[in-house]
Amino acid sequence: MSYVDGFVAAVPTANKEAYRAHAALMAPLFKEHGALTVVECWGDDVPEGKLTSFTMAVKREDNEAVVFSWITWPSRQVRDAGWEKVMADPRMQSGENPLPFDGKRLIYGGFEMMMSV
Repeated sequence: MSYVDGFVAAVPTANKEAYRAHAALMAPLFKEHGALTVVECWGDDVPEGKLTSFTMAVKREDNEAVVFSWITWPSRQVRDAGWEKVMADPRMQSGENPLPFDGKRLIYGGFEMMMSV
């Protein structure tokens, strides 16, 4: 069964193009190491919640947008091996491609796909 890594982050709106450039450099790296797809989405209709919300989860500030991203893999095994290779790749080092957002507020996790229609 396929496997998905999901990510939610707060990115300064002034860094939208820098984020797009960062993602454009990272996507081929993940694909080289086994990812099937890399999807990046810039928040357009992300409401504030009362108990929970994307904005609350990443502690979004007024000058930031929520980004929602995911990477699909053929399996958990391919994902684990792929991430190991990605993390060892020199292109992943922050000096080569610094994060255009506060990585401490990044939320991520791996998920076994239950259904895809």
